[in-house]
Amino acid sequence: MIEIKTPPIGLGYSFPPEWHRHRSTWLSWPHNIETWPGGIEPIFDSYLRLIKELTKWEMVCINVCDQSMELAALTRLKNQRIDHSRVKFYHHATNDAWCRDHGPCFLVSAQGNKIVVDWDYNAWGGKYPPYNLDNAIPGKVASALGLDLIKPGVVLEGGSIDSNGQGTVLTTSSCLLNPNRNPGMSREKMELKLKDNLGVDQVLWLSHGIEGDDTGGHIDTLARFVSPNTLVTVVEEDPLDANFHPLQENLAALKKMKLVSGKPLEILTLPMPRPQYHWKQRLPASYANFYICNGAVLVPTYGDSNDKVAMTILGKIFKNRQVVGIDSLEILRGLGSFHCLCQQEPVGTVEQGNSRTREQ
Repeated sequence: MIEIKTPPIGLGYSFPPEWHRHRSTWLSWPHNIETWPGGIEPIFDSYLRLIKELTKWEMVCINVCDQSMELAALTRLKNQRIDHSRVKFYHHATNDAWCRDHGPCFLVSAQGNKIVVDWDYNAWGGKYPPYNLDNAIPGKVASALGLDLIKPGVVLEGGSIDSNGQGTVLTTSSCLLNPNRNPGMSREKMELKLKDNLGVDQVLWLSHGIEGDDTGGHIDTLARFVSPNTLVTVVEEDPLDANFHPLQENLAALKKMKLVSGKPLEILTLPMPRPQYHWKQRLPASYANFYICNGAVLVPTYGDSNDKVAMTILGKIFKNRQVVGIDSLEILRGLGSFHCLCQQEPVGTVEQGNSRTREQ
């Protein structure tokens, strides 16, 4: 692993969209009991279902703290008859399970070379210390894979950005410009950091997150690209709900945006589930927190009548992928869902010292 100093855009790298073919999905095994008030054990039915669906389509790489955690995880996989030959464990100690946010961000060049962007991580503005182990994960993954690394020196979580693969990244000002991440950072400077380090041409900004989202407004609970020109965004139908006006404002902002080509976005909408609570705390339930893997779209469900509506909409969008609903109510107690847990690794060329081998 070499830490490179030239911004990725100058080396021809760019940030592929989630539907770009994956080599694997990265996870960090859940073990922090404070993340799930009321108990961590109930989350594992859905967590293991997530892994089972992923292994049908791609490798799954899991960060575990040590050999003991690996053996305990492997036992759970075997008990659920999950194909553990499709799972690889890495002894990378973590503080928490949200690999989307603390995991590596992979870029790919036109020639198929691959590097890791190691953003700084401070647990959503220092809310949940300690986070030193999570902050070290991208460097450990880069080292394990023999990939070069770039460190932009900016706090950014993976759930705060979404790419169309054609030069555009979507994010929120409530998150990236929050003083608890990058104090004093202007929008112009942040845009330059994103362009240089993700290899993109433009940054589109939304303003509002949803109720219960302790991240400050991650884009992956709000709006997601589903093709280079099309995105889906969530809307709340109940005018009395706290999410109604913020999500309408987001929708209105999206309708005014244009892509690099000058064309307007094609915008589709997803409904919101009814409000979900745990111990009187509003939870950030959203169908936008789906995860796109090689052959499927894994959708959080909430025992709500809109579960089927959301899956039908996504089924019409992703005609060549299975749309699979997985109960997310227990995992949601940790204030996140499936996209928050998963980080995609695109196919590319793995650097091993001075030699390069094409991944199959």
